[in-house]
Amino acid sequence: MSRLNFVLVLGVLFSALYLVHVQYESRRLYVELEKARAQTRKLDIEHEGLQAEKRAQATPLRVERLAKERLQMHPPTPAITEYVARHSPSGAGSTKP
Repeated sequence: MSRLNFVLVLGVLFSALYLVHVQYESRRLYVELEKARAQTRKLDIEHEGLQAEKRAQATPLRVERLAKERLQMHPPTPAITEYVARHSPSGAGSTKP
């Protein structure tokens, strides 16, 4: 009988130690999860800020201003527009595209 009691006591001790280990591991993983969620929120906020900055940088007025200032571009006018006509080679059918 005492041998059975000893085995049962060992079983209870091992299961208690395993329970403590599992709870500790569970808490550790929960803390890691919360850290990951906090970093996700931080990255989401940063991403939203960068998207807003990107939208601000790509406004048509800003693009036009940069094209005029840095690239010396100007809007097309009929005076500077060149039209290219597409000629078909002679003898090649008279169908129009």
